[in-house]
Amino acid sequence: MTGKKRILSGNRPTGKLHWGHYFGALTNWVRLQDEYDCFYFVADLHALTTGYEHTDVIAPSVADMLKDWLAVGLDPKKSVIFIQSWVPEHSELHLLLSMITPLGWLERVPSFKDMQQQLADRDLNMYGFLGYPLLQAADIVMYLADFVPVGEDQLSHLEFARELVRRFHFITKREVFVEPQPMLTEAARVPGIDGRKMSKSFGNAIFIADDDETIRQKMMQTITDPARKRRQDPGNPDVCNIFAYHKLFSSKEQVAWVDRECRHAGIGCVECKKICIENALAFWRPIREKRAQWDGREKELLAIAREGSQRAREVAVKTMTSVREIMGLVYE
Repeated sequence: MTGKKRILSGNRPTGKLHWGHYFGALTNWVRLQDEYDCFYFVADLHALTTGYEHTDVIAPSVADMLKDWLAVGLDPKKSVIFIQSWVPEHSELHLLLSMITPLGWLERVPSFKDMQQQLADRDLNMYGFLGYPLLQAADIVMYLADFVPVGEDQLSHLEFARELVRRFHFITKREVFVEPQPMLTEAARVPGIDGRKMSKSFGNAIFIADDDETIRQKMMQTITDPARKRRQDPGNPDVCNIFAYHKLFSSKEQVAWVDRECRHAGIGCVECKKICIENALAFWRPIREKRAQWDGREKELLAIAREGSQRAREVAVKTMTSVREIMGLVYE
């Protein structure tokens, strides 16, 4: 034990990570690993909850994710980086907690119906999908995590885990878990090239691994102020997706200049895009160069994850020893 407060978070390996992942989570993860005892995991079991019929994407996505994580600054010497399914205690705790989880708790999670609507083309009429908040809760409480970095839209998931901890302690009259607290993060607004939230599912994402030419093409396709029809029309940066990118990649002085010139038609959308593109390319090149250093070294990546999984399992085994005893599953 380091004496530091513990944090846990993870990503599902369902494809390459995009700019939304980076600015929405990874930059915060990198910062937190210097202040907290951080556990970051590849949530491969969660990938099955919405894509059990597309398992071929998981293995390459795990490798891509690990490359992205290391390239942006996650350090296996500072953080425990592991793969969920390599710690079988996750599945066991999920099963045991399912014995005390009311069905109505799962059905009322707000994202349940939202994801059903967003992913209407997929077969989601499975317990795995219904029960993913329970698996998520097991992930968190397994490591006695003090905090979970979340945005406001994810608070309901964490509250589910907190309620489950209270229910477990009430039923068993024993306290083994830590009630996790939210660590609210203000994620930068990262729209996709079509203006909706950046998402692989929407096909509007720009990926961390994209090369210069791909970034140029995607950013040139990005929707700007839809009301600005002609070059001489004044624009509204507040509704422009390229301006949202400027806030991520351009200097404060450039952002202020673009804001002013756009509103007075002093700059056209094409020129504005080209300026932003060059700034974005300069930002991503060193990260992509670090990422490329891992190409062809997938076995080394998995070795890092295996070592991290062993460290994670040391904690998980201790937790499950207590849970089994509390639930009457120790017979010696």
